[in-house]
Amino acid sequence: MVKEFHDRKYLSVSEYAKILGISRIAVYKQIKNGKLKAVRIGKNYAIPAEYLTNVTGKRLTQEDKVKIDKAVEKTFQEYGELLKILGNE
Repeated sequence: MVKEFHDRKYLSVSEYAKILGISRIAVYKQIKNGKLKAVRIGKNYAIPAEYLTNVTGKRLTQEDKVKIDKAVEKTFQEYGELLKILGNE
């Protein structure tokens, strides 16, 4: 489920990718190329949540969150096993 992102300071790479509908690899490439600023925490990155607002041009409304929740749920229902396999690569 999509959490209340606008109330948080940081997003994980996976959360950021899911919201924008892009792959985690694409997010990592943006970080590596300097197009997306992120804070490194151990082996992981934390992306300031304010960047989501900058990218989308707006804050997520409750309706947006419900739509995202449904889309993520449907994706996992249809492609869950494949996503698990890809996530381990």
